[in-house]
Amino acid sequence: MAAVAAEVGVSVPTVSKVLNGRPDVSPATRARVEIALQRSGYRRRRQAQPGGTPPLLDLVFHEIGSAWATEIIRGVEEAASAAGVGVVLSASGGHHHPGQGWVERVLARRPVGVISVMSTLHPDQRRRLASRSVPLVVLDTDGEPPPDVPTVGSSNWHGGLSATRHLLELGHRRVAVVTGPADVLCSRARVDGFRSAHDESGVTLDPALVRYGDFEVAGGHHHGRELLSLPERPTAVFAGSDMQALGVLRAARELGLRVPADLSVVGYDDLPLAAYVDPPLTTVHQPLRDMAVTATRMLLDPQPGDDDRPRRVELGTHLVVRDSTAPPPPR
Repeated sequence: MAAVAAEVGVSVPTVSKVLNGRPDVSPATRARVEIALQRSGYRRRRQAQPGGTPPLLDLVFHEIGSAWATEIIRGVEEAASAAGVGVVLSASGGHHHPGQGWVERVLARRPVGVISVMSTLHPDQRRRLASRSVPLVVLDTDGEPPPDVPTVGSSNWHGGLSATRHLLELGHRRVAVVTGPADVLCSRARVDGFRSAHDESGVTLDPALVRYGDFEVAGGHHHGRELLSLPERPTAVFAGSDMQALGVLRAARELGLRVPADLSVVGYDDLPLAAYVDPPLTTVHQPLRDMAVTATRMLLDPQPGDDDRPRRVELGTHLVVRDSTAPPPPR
């Protein structure tokens, strides 16, 4: 710390403030100290939390409030509690990159690690965490993560493939997909699986039946209304989330369509509510809680030789068939 202070031309307490995430340092001085810390290869030894309080883990979402997020929170809390670690929950307001104020708060808490859910940290934020020896794991990444960042996800391509195969095998030939944002990796992977199922079965895919939404009920309802109002409407819809599927089901009811007699619907995630809607929803089971437990254990209990092991974990998905799918109505 003294060497860094001398190099930058500041006091040792100023370097300490930067290391502890204190806000009372000017941005220019903070940047110079951060660069010097990175150049020096400084790594902070892990310390116990002050006052004997339990260590903390930071869990950051791009947004909170859905049943999908609840399943992940439960998994993280389950694994963290077993290790005697508390969980601090934060959200980046729908943005896939937490703001700079977030990393300041994290560093002030001195957590044992950070799990980032469907969001990506800026290179500077990753460097600042690394310089304080705060490990990072990304869960269900929104894009291609840097090669040195561990990730946990699921087989989204296979999920899209199995959902669409099921509908095509039932005899549907106009199958629509309503998925999440086009710039999110899992959305694109599910659509790629959707396309692959069409290719392998020799069924021509109408580009007008591919819609990108927001994984939410309102988005599913909006795109569902548009798709089901087409002159030649789809006889089946694969929704990229169970919440979107609920929106499609509502759109079908509003338009006087019966599920599954007139329209088949498949969701994604297999949230607890999927088994209780009317009709019970056919959906792709994504092991959200297992993904969360795996990410937490990876963070809290790194094994010897981790640097030599694959840093990408992908858990399997499978289709759960319920009552929302059936052969298409006769022409």
